Amino acid sequence: MPRARFVVRGFVQGVNFRSTAVREAIRLGVTGRIWNRDDGSVEVIAEGDVTALAAMQSWLNAGPRGAQVSDVERTDLEGKSRYDSFNMTWTAPREG
Repeated sequence: MPRARFVVRGFVQGVNFRSTAVREAIRLGVTGRIWNRDDGSVEVIAEGDVTALAAMQSWLNAGPRGAQVSDVERTDLEGKSRYDSFNMTWTAPREG
């Protein structure tokens, strides 16, 4: 299953970005994790079919009401699926 890492920059913390991203990922059938980074950005590891990942990326580019997304950096990841749900975490998940 395709996997991608997204780093979302802009005014994206303190605007319910992560919780609304969880709802959107579940709606799209995407699994993975989302967390705040120390630099003020939000990072996402997402897994899903190509269409679902494209839809998730589109949502991340806009974000929820109150967010001001300035950039979404995408990196496609190798390896097999690691997640069976989509959750918000406080720190980066261990990928090892």
